[in-house]
Amino acid sequence: MREEIIMAGSGGQGIMFAGTLLAHAAMDEGLNVTYFPSYGAEMRGGTANCTVIISDENIGSPVVTNPSTLLAMNEDSLERFASKVKKGGLIIVNSSLSKKEIAMDKVEVLKIPATELAEKLGDGRVANMVILGAYINRRKAVSLERTTESLRKVLGEERKELLKLNREALRKGEEYK
Repeated sequence: MREEIIMAGSGGQGIMFAGTLLAHAAMDEGLNVTYFPSYGAEMRGGTANCTVIISDENIGSPVVTNPSTLLAMNEDSLERFASKVKKGGLIIVNSSLSKKEIAMDKVEVLKIPATELAEKLGDGRVANMVILGAYINRRKAVSLERTTESLRKVLGEERKELLKLNREALRKGEEYK
């Protein structure tokens, strides 16, 4: 098994947090992982993306040129990375922020209104967890249970009050059909 993921959005959308969480969950499941962040010139509002590779074999390089999965939090990210997704791949797009139609041959596209679902939970900032939950449901590279367990480590003690909301957002994305 080898899963190559690009997560992309703008600064402040929690792209790096989602990538870190996914990497921790995969490590906690005993898989090999690489995590490679990339920031734009600005932190909040600039471009942000990261790559995560999850494999049951050794990983030679953290570079991902043709991902098996793209998690796009906004339209700019979708436009930038969609054409790079492998045939048979998966694109999950936050349809709350991207209305662009995707016509790609042999690529599964899941449109999920992540920001709207997150706002219904009480905080639009957990849209990243909604998208990640949808990814976990579709690809099964890591389990939802392991990911929710890894949240405690990634959030740390100083942000433990955010555990419940983030877990709810992961579940909301995982349940989305």
